[in-house]
Amino acid sequence: MRVLVIGNGGREHALAWKLRQSPRLTELLVAPGNGGTAAIAENIPVLANDIPALLKVAQDRHVDLVVVGPEEPLSLGVADAFHAGGIRVFGPTQAAAQIEASKVFAKDLMQRYGIPCARSSSFADIDSARAYLGQQPLPIVIKADGLAAGKGVVVARTRQDAEEALEASMVRGAFGKAGSRVVIEDFLEGVETSAFAFCDGDDLLMTVPACDYKTIFDNDQGPNTGGMGGYSPPEFVSANMFEEIRDAIMAPTLLAMKQEGRPFTGVLYGGIMVTRDGPKVFEFNCRLGDPEAQLILLRLKTDLLDVIDACLDGDLKTLTLDWTQEASVGVVLASPGYPGDYPRGLPITGLDSVEKDIAVFHAGTRLDGDHLVTNGGRVMTVTALAPTLREARDKAYRNVQRIHFEGVQYRTDIALRAVGPK
Repeated sequence: MRVLVIGNGGREHALAWKLRQSPRLTELLVAPGNGGTAAIAENIPVLANDIPALLKVAQDRHVDLVVVGPEEPLSLGVADAFHAGGIRVFGPTQAAAQIEASKVFAKDLMQRYGIPCARSSSFADIDSARAYLGQQPLPIVIKADGLAAGKGVVVARTRQDAEEALEASMVRGAFGKAGSRVVIEDFLEGVETSAFAFCDGDDLLMTVPACDYKTIFDNDQGPNTGGMGGYSPPEFVSANMFEEIRDAIMAPTLLAMKQEGRPFTGVLYGGIMVTRDGPKVFEFNCRLGDPEAQLILLRLKTDLLDVIDACLDGDLKTLTLDWTQEASVGVVLASPGYPGDYPRGLPITGLDSVEKDIAVFHAGTRLDGDHLVTNGGRVMTVTALAPTLREARDKAYRNVQRIHFEGVQYRTDIALRAVGPK
């Protein structure tokens, strides 16, 4: 089977790495890919949002299956284009991708179908938003409606911060068209977990849960990022809690999407806050998370091509996912300055000294001749698998120390709350 993976991040490297293990794979392409995917696949220099060019590549190279990693091309209708071109594609249609592409759509859906979530209202004009805001308790959450590369959500703890968030989104246009509408919702108190489900439109199979770290600094300080690391399984998600997440949130959402005429095929992500009142959704995504994909795919024993085929053929009911009982921990190495401005082209060294069973998933890297250099904010995820969470954590950080580039920054507390102090 010839497979094309779309995207250039750590999630896409992890997808390519897992697909490479399938005995059914004959050729693997990644567009545009990165310095890590170049070692296991053929990188194609086409951007992930250039849908006509991607379609041409798939046709010219006689690709059998396209696997879409990021949300932007899905929101632009990349899956629809491949469907129209007669090429199998793993990822939701543009209509189904609205569950991530529009916070307003997602919140309306949840409230209409009784899916547990924070109380909220949406606004298209700032005066109405300000009036509503003035009547709400703090802290309060303000979200740009559209895709904003992980930067469109503000947890405001003061009135001034809340007003500033509204002003930035709706007046100054900090997120462009994505911020012309906002959702204002209650702050959910609790601990976060990431829930993922492979979906075939009618049925779903849950993956193992994971937990990621959003802010740049230890102890959840500093601005939000795309994710600075994580671990699986989260110690606070019991078997009963996992069942509740599946039965009260994920399965009803899949059914709701079908009833809305937007059947969802692909990976559905639920960002879940485990509160005193049970699990509640704070966001849905239409694809695997990053860095959670790296943690989950490391634990998946089933052939990923078999899983994707079952989703596309509507046969998930016939499949059982096989997972290792070992724990995974991933630590993201980021460029100096991230999530603000950061340099590119910094030489990366030490990868040849990493232990053989460590998986280093590249994100912001590229090859400069024979040399690997930085090419993004989040540079790579150092991921370890071990019998216990403590061993996986120790192993990951032991190997983080072996990789170097100027100004490298990373959190030192990934999975620390789960294992406790030594």
